[in-house]
Amino acid sequence: MFPPDRNPGITRSDGASLDELVAFALGQGGSTLDRLPGCLPRDEVDAVSSLLRIHDLHLMGRDRLQGSERWQHHPVVAGLKWALEDRFIARLEAADAARDWELPDEPVAAIRTIAALDRVPPVYAWLAREAPRKEMLEFLALEGGPDGGFDDLVAIAQVGLTGGPKLELARNYWDEMGRGEPAAVHSTLHGRLVAALGVPQVLREDQPLEALDRAALGSLLATNRWLQPEMLGVLGLIELQAGPRCRQVVAGMERLGMSAEALPFYQEHAATDPRHGRQWLDHVIAPLGTDPETGRRMVRGARWRSTANARFLAAVAERLGVGHLGGAEIGAGPPDRAPATPATGSPPVAA
Repeated sequence: MFPPDRNPGITRSDGASLDELVAFALGQGGSTLDRLPGCLPRDEVDAVSSLLRIHDLHLMGRDRLQGSERWQHHPVVAGLKWALEDRFIARLEAADAARDWELPDEPVAAIRTIAALDRVPPVYAWLAREAPRKEMLEFLALEGGPDGGFDDLVAIAQVGLTGGPKLELARNYWDEMGRGEPAAVHSTLHGRLVAALGVPQVLREDQPLEALDRAALGSLLATNRWLQPEMLGVLGLIELQAGPRCRQVVAGMERLGMSAEALPFYQEHAATDPRHGRQWLDHVIAPLGTDPETGRRMVRGARWRSTANARFLAAVAERLGVGHLGGAEIGAGPPDRAPATPATGSPPVAA
């Protein structure tokens, strides 16, 4: 895949995307990784796909990595991760700056305000009342549940915390684990939903950039300790918004007469997430927010999530043919920060 006589950059003649080169290098390991420096992404889709592939080394089940996790902290992989994350964060910040935020200074009030701005976007009412079965299944496939991998994110977020905030994350995680009942573990409930409805798997290369961005936000935070405050803000916002959104999905599934085996996943989130949201504000955001810098950054994380999810919902609505029901109006990101050769472009963590 790599030309034999040079350190390859991404060019049209090479044919391969950065994501393909990273996949190949991780599969080969060793000195093959030393040939990645100088490779550039074709576009933002390629950049985020490559970043997600590197994040997989930290977060994906080991049985799916086939030994590539051995290279998780290889200097070349770490350097590429740093560069791609720097690029990704710049887009997050630019999109955040483009929004006209008017928020209270106090972190709990600010995150509660962000949650209320688009608590139940119009696309959810369409799912509840009008969406045909095919479009409902496509939405479920792209959404991946109100966030795929949320249990792992909560587990990672509690590292280094103490006292009430750590206990709250433990209670939240215990609910994710079905309160000790294997059949009630949230990932198990989602697996039953997928099997009962035949929800198709949407490969990353078939997902819109906005879906990849939303997934990459979660894995960015989970693999960077310095972003722990932003992660706590993101998870709190998810909990505050998931309940009412899940109720709309349940209504749509019941309207379409979908299998009762599929309902418990969204029913559980509709019932428990409003409580989780309140408890997250009271026992995580409030005590940690007494430190002004931590509070500011938790709010920043919530803003990042709000913007990423609004873009995701707008892209999904467009894909389903109801683009007028998409997310909030948000600014476009900046141009690429790194040079890239012209090429055409081609993953979900959620509610």
